[in-house]
Amino acid sequence: MFKILNEYYYLDLDELEKYVQVDSDENQEENEEGELIVKDKEAQVHLVKYDTCKMLMEVIFFEKDDDVDEKLGNKTNELSIPFKLAFNTLLNKKIINKL
Repeated sequence: MFKILNEYYYLDLDELEKYVQVDSDENQEENEEGELIVKDKEAQVHLVKYDTCKMLMEVIFFEKDDDVDEKLGNKTNELSIPFKLAFNTLLNKKIINKL
């Protein structure tokens, strides 16, 4: 967990895994009952999504927090634009969740 603006957040690694996973119809086939069976269980990752999420998390983790007044909460203007964009993107995709 990490504290941002007097709230505690955590990274949902399961949601991150689902987000960066490639959904491929080529690795699926139907059996006699009509159920989908995965032929190849090898993990496939969408590289653009993976690298983007990695970059967004680095922005959040390496933001200077010595200039931020956490008592002001959402009224503070001390957060950088890259931090706000990265945080809101990961929050929107449910990769970061409030505790």
